[in-house]
Amino acid sequence: METEEQARNRFQSELEFVQCLANPNYLNFLAQRGFLRERPFINYLKYLLYWKEPEYAKFLKYPHCLHMLELLQYEHFRKELVNAQCAKFIDEQQLLHWQHYSRKRTRLQQALAEQQQPQQQPPPHGNATAK
Repeated sequence: METEEQARNRFQSELEFVQCLANPNYLNFLAQRGFLRERPFINYLKYLLYWKEPEYAKFLKYPHCLHMLELLQYEHFRKELVNAQCAKFIDEQQLLHWQHYSRKRTRLQQALAEQQQPQQQPPPHGNATAK
């Protein structure tokens, strides 16, 4: 039986590890050292899929790690990560995604702010102000 402190430590360790999976260079490191070929490690990656559940995913700062965790379930992806060029490509694609997402989010926020501003009333028509 796990104590409350042990459960908290396990939660924090697994949270940190899962978020590290968002880093393609770390994945390349794991692949080059053979971790991604070891059955116990592959089983651990499968076990970590519970982080996709909303009650756990809400704690993630880097939700992109969930996509990497999903891809790590596939042997072909794990094998390709040994290649540094593969990790570099993934890194570049992440950067492009974040740049596009950031610009798109800024535009959406600006549009929302403009919609929420009270619309100014146009001046009345006619000669009401003329004498």
